[in-house]
Amino acid sequence: MELPEMDSMASAIGVSVPVLRFLLCFAATIPVSFFHRFVPGGPTARHLYAAATGAFLSYLSFGFSSNLHFVVPMISGYASMVLCRKYCGIITFFLAFGYLIGCHVYYMSGDAWKEGGIDATGALMVITLKIISCAINYNDGLLKEEGLREAQKKNRLLKLPSLLEYFGYCLCCGSHFAGPVYEMKDYLEWTERKGIWQPTKQGLSPSPYWATFRALLQAAICMGLYLYLVPHFPLSRFTEPVYQEYGFWKRLSYQYMSGFTARWKYYFIWSISEASIIISGLGFSGWTDSNPPKPRWDRAKNVDILGVELATSSVQLPLVWNIQVSTWLRHYVYERLIQNGKKPGFFQLLATQTVSAVWHGLYPGYIIFFVQSATMIAGSRVLYRWQQASQTDIIKKLFVLLNFAYTLLVLNYSSVGFMVLSLHETLAAYGSVYYIGTILPVVLILLGKVIKPARPAKSKARKDQ
Repeated sequence: MELPEMDSMASAIGVSVPVLRFLLCFAATIPVSFFHRFVPGGPTARHLYAAATGAFLSYLSFGFSSNLHFVVPMISGYASMVLCRKYCGIITFFLAFGYLIGCHVYYMSGDAWKEGGIDATGALMVITLKIISCAINYNDGLLKEEGLREAQKKNRLLKLPSLLEYFGYCLCCGSHFAGPVYEMKDYLEWTERKGIWQPTKQGLSPSPYWATFRALLQAAICMGLYLYLVPHFPLSRFTEPVYQEYGFWKRLSYQYMSGFTARWKYYFIWSISEASIIISGLGFSGWTDSNPPKPRWDRAKNVDILGVELATSSVQLPLVWNIQVSTWLRHYVYERLIQNGKKPGFFQLLATQTVSAVWHGLYPGYIIFFVQSATMIAGSRVLYRWQQASQTDIIKKLFVLLNFAYTLLVLNYSSVGFMVLSLHETLAAYGSVYYIGTILPVVLILLGKVIKPARPAKSKARKDQ
């Protein structure tokens, strides 16, 4: 899709034509999702509408080749479910991830994103997670319910979805552009108006309009802040001589502001995708216990902005940042690496973060960031254990403040690698502040091995950690 006016529009808002094309198609997912509510003809027509509109928006945004790239892992995943149900989960995991890695390498997508371009690999990332979860849940359908975790019981598939249902799930109304990731079982129940989407005798039906408006308002604020901040804190500053002239504290504060600025772009994207999922009705996740009951839209939520910016522990970050992907990683990587009868440890955490790094791409900056995030979380857990063992409220509050400052420092220091991507630029930025964000978590982990406070009585707060 190339209109003569697009060049002038793109230059007016300071983006490339491919990015403008993506943004227009991405915004179009909202009305497309809205009209899904009124598609006549029952579930079959709704599946067809979901698949067709998703494919069409992909074509308009990325070109015809994008749908070909999506079809390859989608068909291979479906074939594994048909031909080898017993091992379809692990087969699909490696096939889908292998194809995604190949596309990352071929298109060098990280460089394109960094330079203001865009391609279909971002959407392929979301589709990859959907394909894998569908295959694993179909695999889980063979297992006895007694030994399964709650998430496995809830999401497992006893029956193979039809090819139309599968395509509708993968491409649903363009939700693959930026997520959120959701389960096949939820998609089927929503399309068929079953489960929580089944009309009640009282006619109680959740209205999505206020929640959609709130998400769109949040998106507008996030984009406004991003456009205001980004000229003041460009990534190119890290390689400029002026950055080298800064003192230690100014370099550290610039790293914080760079990470803070970049996050508003993600907040904007996720707010738009949240609005799209809410207005379709798929984002509905049940009613509150209040009187009168209010609808909850947790399935659509991908970020808690205040939760990220004011996190008092690194352990909280996966619960408030890229929430649905974090949930996917927990259910399909972290929990499945835990041996029966044993507690999870640093290995499960590191393996999960490594999978997340590979999912983003094979750039050194991604890998360093996610490995460091594992050590960041482990270090934060040490501070939390010391906090819980403290005998006075003042000392406990001091540890809370220390954990907050630690999370703020290490997160924004580490995120520089996620943004600049290359090994040279990442190490140069880290070295400019004497690798403080790398050394501090390691020191805390080692101290945690030496200073082991007495275990306090179990508490709810401890269980949450």
